[in-house]
Amino acid sequence: MNTWSSGNNEAGAARLHDTALDRTEPGAVSIPLPVTIRVVAICLAMILAEGYDVAIYGAVLPMLTHGTNWSLSPFQLGAIASCSLAGMMIGAMCAGTVSDLIGRRWVLLGSVALFSAMMAAAALAPTPTVFVVARVVGGLGLGGVVPTAAALTVEYSPPHRRSFNYALIYTGYSLGGILVALLAIAWLPTHGWRWLFGLGALPLLLVLAAGPSLPESIDFLIARKRFDEARSLARALRIRHAWLENECGGDAVRIAEKSAPAPVRSLFDRSFIHATLAFWLAMFMGLLLLYGLSTWLPQLMRKAGYPLGSSLALLMTLNLAAALGSLSGGALADRIGSKRVVSVLYLLAAASLCALPFAHGVVLTYVLVSIAGVGTIGNTMLLGAYITQYYPPHSRATGIGWALGIGRFGAIAGPLIGGVLAQWDVVLAWNFFVFAAAGLLAAIAVLMVPGNRTRPIRD
Repeated sequence: MNTWSSGNNEAGAARLHDTALDRTEPGAVSIPLPVTIRVVAICLAMILAEGYDVAIYGAVLPMLTHGTNWSLSPFQLGAIASCSLAGMMIGAMCAGTVSDLIGRRWVLLGSVALFSAMMAAAALAPTPTVFVVARVVGGLGLGGVVPTAAALTVEYSPPHRRSFNYALIYTGYSLGGILVALLAIAWLPTHGWRWLFGLGALPLLLVLAAGPSLPESIDFLIARKRFDEARSLARALRIRHAWLENECGGDAVRIAEKSAPAPVRSLFDRSFIHATLAFWLAMFMGLLLLYGLSTWLPQLMRKAGYPLGSSLALLMTLNLAAALGSLSGGALADRIGSKRVVSVLYLLAAASLCALPFAHGVVLTYVLVSIAGVGTIGNTMLLGAYITQYYPPHSRATGIGWALGIGRFGAIAGPLIGGVLAQWDVVLAWNFFVFAAAGLLAAIAVLMVPGNRTRPIRD
């Protein structure tokens, strides 16, 4: 006899649907290693391209007005960075939801093509207005990369390697930043900034070369009830999936046919609403810290007395440490839980930023910047992995997409805050204290995430 009240039918159906999804977890899905490597490698390359695009503005900021008649104040320079991030915010929220409706593959490829084309447009921009338009439109594409790449990576990775593989693809973000810093050190003083933007159009070739090899998500096809396509793709890739085989698969398919809640609405189901709000706050503060620091670190270190080359080297150190730290953190998160690792790393980032203004000597400065890199850029990768695994397949890309979209408000605020502090000529130490406070609040938000009630991941 059914004892649910009519007011609980929808929530109960969603929980039943998610329980069916759980039965396809460890031991129920077998993915050949070459398939995982292929998907992870393509997603890594595309996030590297995004990392290049995102980091380029901070690298060229000290020289942006050279070779042009542009006259821009520190606040306007910060506002330009925030305009690009506004596009990323819209792109993340829309692309995550759209990819849960029409598929991951085409959204990812289209996003990379869009931001690459806009890099070429920015390189040729004759005025600040044209430059800003190119950055905003390019931001729409940038925002669509992470939600779709994250969902594909998680869905083509074995459960015990998901945090590590997510962290692995997100090292592309840091590698892109390292590439920008190296090229800026070599080219910026002599060739100017336009050539660096022009190189950002090369990922268009990646879309053409790698696009045919990128498969659609089987979990997405099942969630959208496209079972014949899912079976055909699973056979082609030699994937064994419990939803598509035997009695377990039949039960899951029948439940999916009865109840597949809308992706956005499912984020506010009673099982997920508290986690959703906590994730949004954590991502807001985390991206405020990440983009504020990435945009203004070279300028702040020049203010502290470092020459341009050394300031860019510190930006490279920030990204290199983030790449290495995220891999170690991802492996640790798979063993002891994401909540512990992510919250501790945000606290370490806050502590390192508080200590940085008082650092004596180059070695200590590089050590503190390295810790900040792991706790900001690297830790955002781990937070994204935590969010992506927390939600079930039918709302996975929507969950990470909306978290990143809300987080982009923080990403917009970060460069603006840095610009305001620079405009007001605030004491150097307070620039770092403000960003450290964001790290502290991010750690508190992560600790507020409740244990997942429906999915067997480590919190």
